[in-house]
Amino acid sequence: MTDLFANETEFDRPLADRMRPASLPEFYGQRHLLADGKPLHRAITQGRAHSMVFWGPPGTGKTTLARMIAATTDSHFIALSAVMAGVKDVRSAVTEAEQYRQMHNRNTVLFLDEVHRFNKSQQDAFLPFVENGTLTFIGATTENPSFELNNALLSRARVYVLKVLGTDDLADIIKRALKDEVRGLADRYTISEESIQLIASAADGDARRSLNLLELAADLSEDGAISADIVKEVASGNRRRFDKKGEYFYDQTSALHKSIRGTDPDAALYWLMRMLDGGCDPLYIVRRLVRVASEDIGNADPRSLQMTLNAWEAQERLGSPEGELAIAHAVVYLACAPKSNAVYTASKAAMADARERGSLEVPLHLRNAPTRLMKDLGYGEDYRYAHNEEDGHAAGETYFPEDMSPVKYYHPVPRGLEIRIREKLEEIERRNQDKQKKSAKK
Repeated sequence: MTDLFANETEFDRPLADRMRPASLPEFYGQRHLLADGKPLHRAITQGRAHSMVFWGPPGTGKTTLARMIAATTDSHFIALSAVMAGVKDVRSAVTEAEQYRQMHNRNTVLFLDEVHRFNKSQQDAFLPFVENGTLTFIGATTENPSFELNNALLSRARVYVLKVLGTDDLADIIKRALKDEVRGLADRYTISEESIQLIASAADGDARRSLNLLELAADLSEDGAISADIVKEVASGNRRRFDKKGEYFYDQTSALHKSIRGTDPDAALYWLMRMLDGGCDPLYIVRRLVRVASEDIGNADPRSLQMTLNAWEAQERLGSPEGELAIAHAVVYLACAPKSNAVYTASKAAMADARERGSLEVPLHLRNAPTRLMKDLGYGEDYRYAHNEEDGHAAGETYFPEDMSPVKYYHPVPRGLEIRIREKLEEIERRNQDKQKKSAKK
């Protein structure tokens, strides 16, 4: 295998870079991909590379795996970052790969980090060279490939989903760095197990971050003793993973919404705090809660919407953290409230009819007649003023367009206030039917 660490004694490189795994036994996490018999495990151990995309959060081993694949397949390795590279750089890499094949009869692995930063036309630039075998493409992305990569590229590359590392894996990575005599800290520091666990927890699933925190703590230590106070200092202020407008943003937003819908106030509070801890704008959250109040609770408890609007006002007036407590108040209330999507479903059905049926005329009896001409044309004629009718209801009156049969969109559920609404509408329906029967007999 090609030595990936030819300059591994040069300690001017960051600890996380020096400790980058060179072989599978040194690699922690991703057991769902690297267990014996898994396709990615076979690709690495048998030296048979194929084009692929690694999708996962930072610090999960995407670049490391790409380097391993290049080394085990004895391939030339070219690394580009889509943040800085363009089509010109891709073409230069293609030229380099063609020359390398001619001179050394070896294939080239092109690793493109942050591949989602390339637009569709930039992604298309290297497809022909992946197709003809000039390049084995390996992309890395923190964003959902379904949305960020074009179909042509996805059809030529297998997507592997990498997961965040557990605290046990991160603790093992830290311990290995503390003992490594060549690339690591070579038993030059002492640290308690509790402090190791604290660093692993603060790293939040990111191997690179765990080693960066360890290196910072080591730099601040005196006489080789990494104290608990130092670890607490370097670990403080590290926000949990929450990429605004990215994959985790929408995943956590979805989890909050569905926890409320599922009447689980505890899970809803957890996801709310995860989002706030990650730096999410509280006003974004409360706007989402307004949607939840109407979509999932509706008339089962109309107070839910008012409660949410009150939380919004509290956040705008007070800011954090007082406003965030009001948002938590609203989240718990929404989660515990009776649920109904009857209005949401009804509005979607009514919108579908409005779009599909065209511009049906408003019946004459429902039109206003502010002028004499309009009255002469029959506007408002025979309109029955509901307040003058028994119980404030004009039984048998029709309000739909004449060319459209009445449709029942709203079906109240047997929960919360909608129980009474349902009873009321059922009574109105009975009166309408009685009126129609009487009219038919005349």
